[in-house]
Amino acid sequence: MTDDSQTRLSERLRVLVQTVQQNERTLRRFQDVELALIGAQDFDSFLEVLFVRLPQEFRLHSVRLWADTALPLLKELLELGAPQGAPRPELLVHAAARDAGARLCKGGSPWLGRGDANVPSPLSTFFADALPKSAILLPLTQRGMTLGYLCLASSDPNRFAPGMATDILERFASIVTASLDNIAHRERLKRLGMTDALTGLANRRHFDERLQEEVMRAARHGVPVTCLFADIDHFKRINDTHGHAAGDRALIAVAGCVRYQLRATDILARYGGEEFAALLVQTDRQGARIVAERIRRAVAALEVFDERGERIALTLSIGIAVKMIDARRDAAGAAHALIEDADQAMYRAKRNGRDRVEEDD
Repeated sequence: MTDDSQTRLSERLRVLVQTVQQNERTLRRFQDVELALIGAQDFDSFLEVLFVRLPQEFRLHSVRLWADTALPLLKELLELGAPQGAPRPELLVHAAARDAGARLCKGGSPWLGRGDANVPSPLSTFFADALPKSAILLPLTQRGMTLGYLCLASSDPNRFAPGMATDILERFASIVTASLDNIAHRERLKRLGMTDALTGLANRRHFDERLQEEVMRAARHGVPVTCLFADIDHFKRINDTHGHAAGDRALIAVAGCVRYQLRATDILARYGGEEFAALLVQTDRQGARIVAERIRRAVAALEVFDERGERIALTLSIGIAVKMIDARRDAAGAAHALIEDADQAMYRAKRNGRDRVEEDD
């Protein structure tokens, strides 16, 4: 190999390494923003991440979000929930943006292109002022429904060029969708008093309501419903040994730990006392087992201490129930049977030694 060939090869390798490193940095920054969206406690915080932090992180000209107020949850969120104070100009609700999004994102695919003030474009409905130099429009879809459109705009005409790869941005859009749906449900929880005051999780009332919804959805689409039922082992002993304040601290730690192991679309509740219930959306039995074992290991590794600095040993017994729902069966009966089976599997885990996962028969 000649010196020139070696030089060219070295240069190509250097450029390749730089590209890989840059992609890794970009992915990490997206993950940080995604975690902030998932962790947003209210609509104001969610919009702050989307409209302020996201443009700052990625040097965007601006971000626009259209939300479909025809959907009951989003209508409630926008009318009765946040944002507090003056409306945000970046948040759109008018029908023109919906129609423009549908025209641009045909077949549910992202649209990329350049803004040209001299050429009429549906993109102009997302910007009351001047058009950006380039933009990408991402549909926010969930279970076959479009919840909205997310528009990322740039002052660089080459930033969002047709034909560029959109995998990372489409993944980000799915996180925005799940987080928006999660925030909408959380705001409804606040209004209906369905939040557990200690852990911040949904309470039993809300869980039972969502379980009914999931059972009916599963019956319509012929997919399984998956439920986890978990109980903190020897919780009375924890209270007796370490005190009730430490017991509350343990409940909060376990709740946060379990929530972290689940996806934004999964539903987790404090079902009562030291019991937790989770609905795993679109998860089969094998997937449920993996999630349950991950939860069990994570809780066992928790570092929680009492007032004396003594570590509190925490473990969970977890029961799994997975069922196909007969569309002819009433939702209330099917939901009750699912919870009962998960509960019985959890008690079997207790009898078989605790700190373990058991499945329904």
